[in-house]
Amino acid sequence: MADKISKAKRSWLMSRVASKHTKPERLVRSLLHRLGYRFTVNGPKNKSLPGRPDIVFPSRKIALFVHGCFWHRHHGCKTATTPKSNTAYWNAKFARNVERDRQTEAALQQQGWQVIVVWECELKQLEQLAARLINTLPRVDSLNLPEDIDDSQLVAETQAVYASRLSKSR
Repeated sequence: MADKISKAKRSWLMSRVASKHTKPERLVRSLLHRLGYRFTVNGPKNKSLPGRPDIVFPSRKIALFVHGCFWHRHHGCKTATTPKSNTAYWNAKFARNVERDRQTEAALQQQGWQVIVVWECELKQLEQLAARLINTLPRVDSLNLPEDIDDSQLVAETQAVYASRLSKSR
């Protein structure tokens, strides 16, 4: 099936796909911050580490990636579909993405970093994600993190609230 959009228009549309500070990333950062964790997003470690992790805990040597299920091929996820047109191109692209993710994780582990991947579909169940992150990330006694997760602690701001707060601060 041929693409119904011209190459120039398709290129323009694809250039609009954000690679940093996406809604899923902001949601994970908000969740981590509300749970008491502190991290870097634009620090020197973020830029110098293999794969440029989305969130870095430098003192703990933990690199966290927020992966989109479609682009990074979350196995068994219903959003990891393959477009019906130009399937050879898409399959090759997805294979490169998955291989690059494997190489990045191996390089980070070789440097002594722990790698955590949060999938986009996990953000639909914030309580379960919060529990997983608390169990995975080492605790620091001075943070006084809650033992039981309360729903009121997991409310992350919507994109509209984030945008309005951002515009007020400018």
